[in-house]
Amino acid sequence: QVQLVESGGGLVRPGESLRLSCAASGFTVDWYHIGWFRQAPGNDRTAVSSINRDGEASYAESAKGRFTISRDDGRNTVYLQLTNLKPEDTAVYYCARQYFESPDQGWKMVAEYDLWGQGTQVTVSS
Repeated sequence: QVQLVESGGGLVRPGESLRLSCAASGFTVDWYHIGWFRQAPGNDRTAVSSINRDGEASYAESAKGRFTISRDDGRNTVYLQLTNLKPEDTAVYYCARQYFESPDQGWKMVAEYDLWGQGTQVTVSS
C-alpha cells in the first residue's frame, strides 16, 4: 500500500512547539521530494516546507526561522518541527511526495505532487 500518514498535531498556546510526522509506506521516502503544506478552513492549500532527495530544505517565508524539516531514512519518515507557533499557523497540515523535482519555486506547487496524506490538525490558541 502506497501512502503517507501525518501525525503529531494538536492544540497549543502561542509560542509553544509541535513536531509533525509524515510516515511513508510502499516507497522509499529518500527517493522523493517531500513537501509539507497547510490549509485553513475555507482557504487554499499552501506550501510550508520541503526536503529534496539530496536532503536540501526549502521554506516558505512564514516558516523561516521557526520551522525545521528533517528526514529519518531508517524510519522512512519526514518530520516538521514547529516552534514559536502563532495563531495564524492554525491549519490542517499535509505531507506530499514529488518524484521529479521542479526547479525554482516548483516545490510550492500543489499540482506537482502525486500523493497526499489525510492531514493532521494544528490549532494555536490562547
